[in-house]
Order: sequence, then structure tokens, then C-alpha cells
Amino acid sequence: MQKLLSGSYESLSKKASVLRISSGVLADSLKSGGFKSLYRGQGIEFSGVREYLRGDDVRSIDWNVTARMGKPFVKLFEEERELQMFLIVDRSASMFTGSKGRVKYEAAAETAAALAVAAEINDSPVGAVFFDGEIHFSCVPESGRTQTMLLLSRLDEAECRANGSVLGNAIAGAVKMLRKHSLVFIISDFRSSGWEEPFKLLAQKNDVAAIRITDPSEIELPEIGAVPFTDVETGKRVVMATNNASFKSAWRENFRYRTERLNDFCIRNGAGFVSISTEEDCIRMLSRFFATKGRTGR
Repeated sequence: MQKLLSGSYESLSKKASVLRISSGVLADSLKSGGFKSLYRGQGIEFSGVREYLRGDDVRSIDWNVTARMGKPFVKLFEEERELQMFLIVDRSASMFTGSKGRVKYEAAAETAAALAVAAEINDSPVGAVFFDGEIHFSCVPESGRTQTMLLLSRLDEAECRANGSVLGNAIAGAVKMLRKHSLVFIISDFRSSGWEEPFKLLAQKNDVAAIRITDPSEIELPEIGAVPFTDVETGKRVVMATNNASFKSAWRENFRYRTERLNDFCIRNGAGFVSISTEEDCIRMLSRFFATKGRTGR
């Protein structure tokens, strides 16, 4: 178990009132951006049948019920106007690494909190699953302040309890849990494997956005000589020279390659992609992302 948040970290539950102010912009961005079509829904939610009345569209006749009842009945539909949101949040060991006094999970938790509060402002149900090497919390989407405070309090449980990452299982669980079309945010550094196929299934029936959390040290290493590197997920250890030009170039290239690979994967599967650094303001980055979707669509 590890708990490595910076001393400046403030409880999200205590910041709830401030979050409601700053997330107002995000709530507006959700409605005006590329996800706004979700508020109109599918327009095909079946709600029942009634007897045919003169002037009804004959194309709406339910022929099965009509045959059973011996007189014509038409299908009734209700337009779905509610945007349902779901958050998949990674708090595996790699999320508790970072530089400049801030770990990636802090940025992830603040991002998830801002989205949850934005959902509350829009009166939208929001659910979540939080994981590391195991699934530690999950809840179906519900609306209201009680649900928001539950999520904020569980996000404040900032610790990695089990080694490894079950990102794939978390996504697969969301596929089974979500019964209606939803807006799903996967907040992770995506330093895991086996999640691609569940991701594809999730994206087939939902609007999905991958929010990749990064740290400046993943792009540019400080020159501090020979340093032992340990993979926090596998425990593998190796010593590398941080002042070696070839190593530094390969380090940057690896980050660029992983970024392009994830972005291309999301594009191929109709999902959104945004990268947020621990140095960046999550609400500003999300608002910019929603504005981009508003211009380009899905």
C-alpha cells in the first residue's frame, strides 16, 4: 500500500464548493461541445403501446400486438434527454509517480471530480469504477449531490492497495454495468495491457474519451547521472544514464510513440483522446477538448 500525494493536496470533499464554481464552465462545455447530441438521445426509447387513432402514422403500428388484440395498436416512444456519465479512474502504482511535487493520481482525481461536479450541475446521472490491481469501488450512475459527494470522498481515498493494473477488467465491468448510451471517461496513464478489446466493446455502444494523465518527467528527464529505474507495476529494475544523449532521445521518442499509438487507437474506435499533464489545469484542458469535439464531431 502506498500513499504518495504531495503535501499541498487538499481533500476534494472540502473543495466541493470551489469545484462547483470552476466546473460550471465545464458543464456548459459539455452541453455545447461535441457531446451535446447525447442530450437529444437516441429518440427511440420504447415506452409502450396504445390503440391506433385516426391520423396516426401507420408506420408506427405494432403488428405483433395488433395481431394478438385483433385491432390496431401503435408503438409509443419517449425522447431521451438525459446525459449519463461514467468515470473509470486508475489509481494503480504508476499513477502515484510524478515530479515537481505532484503525482499523476492527483491530476486524475481532480479531473474526475470536476467531471462529476459538472454532471451534477447538468442534473446528469454519474457512476464510476476505481481500480488498481483490483476493483475497489464501483457504483451505477445516479444523479444528485449525494452521489457527487460519495464520488469525491472515494476519490480522496488516494492509495494503491494492490500491485498491477486491471484497467481491462474495469472497462469490461463498465460494458456490463451500463444499460443505456453513456458518456464514458477513462482517466489513466494507460501503462497497462489487455484493455484494448474491452475498450472497443465499450466504444461500440457509448461515447468514450480516453484521458491520459502524464508527467513532465515522462517527456524530458533531468540530467542526474546514472539512476536506477523501477517499473512500479512489475518491479523490474534497471540502471540508466540520464545524461546520455541517445538515452534521452529514446526516452522522448518512446513517449511520442506511445502518445501517437493511443491517439490512433482512439480515432480508429470512434473515441476521443486528450492528454493532461500534472502541470496543467484539468478544467481548461477538458474545456478545450470539448470545444474541439464541437468543431470536429466524434
